[in-house]
Amino acid sequence: MFGNWFKTTLLMSAVVALFGAVGAMLGGAQGMLFALVLGGGMNFFAYWFSDKMVLRMYGAREVDAASAPEFYGVVRELAQRAGLPMPKVYLIDEAQPNAFATGRNPEHAAVAATTGILQILNARELRGVMAHELAHVKHRDILTSTIAATMAGAISALANFGLLFGGRGEDRPNPIVSLIVMILAPLAAMLIQFAISRAREYGADSGGAEISGDPQALASALEKIERYARGVPMAAAEQHPETAQMMIINPLTASGIAQLFSTHPATHERIARLLALAH
Repeated sequence: MFGNWFKTTLLMSAVVALFGAVGAMLGGAQGMLFALVLGGGMNFFAYWFSDKMVLRMYGAREVDAASAPEFYGVVRELAQRAGLPMPKVYLIDEAQPNAFATGRNPEHAAVAATTGILQILNARELRGVMAHELAHVKHRDILTSTIAATMAGAISALANFGLLFGGRGEDRPNPIVSLIVMILAPLAAMLIQFAISRAREYGADSGGAEISGDPQALASALEKIERYARGVPMAAAEQHPETAQMMIINPLTASGIAQLFSTHPATHERIARLLALAH
């Protein structure tokens, strides 16, 4: 738990520093001050409200035992097995099979799955997937990943703002420097995500297998989700690629150089590790 708090604090500090550096290059001392205040405000907002923001991005709707009895029942059973408070449960009306967890701690957590995942997985496989998401909650990964998504979006917004308004006046850098900053700022955001995401997925796979007691079910689910997700784009993920690292499988359809920034380990490696656990 301490490790995740340290990483979260480091991430939030790095974002404020990056905001300050970008602001200084775009607007001198005044730009740096504005960006530092903005970065601090974003940290406050991200800690308290980033989970709600991400759920809104995906049009998630909360469900309960009456509206989604089987799905809700699976989450409730697994939360009890894991010794966790019951999280809020959401469904996302998307054909692509995928799922994620969010929130600032286990007492304020939420798990979400697409309607597509409910259609293609059997009950055992769905149980494996939701155990994986609850492992993220138990390991307190959710705060780091949710804040990373929110901050990456904010950094990209700051970069776009600077591209429109930077490079003017005697207290401004020349437009070429501004353009370089605009390219590097979103890149830095992606690298922050890259640094925190891959090891977490292996840990959540292992933790999910322990919670469910069925590593083979999660392995089977990952194989099936990967196969289906490749051919079914998810509009919300494409519009907000900074949130892709929260999903159980990379939801983006980008290929080529964009794959260098994939925040997920290779699915075949994850499956191999789960099958090794099963044996």
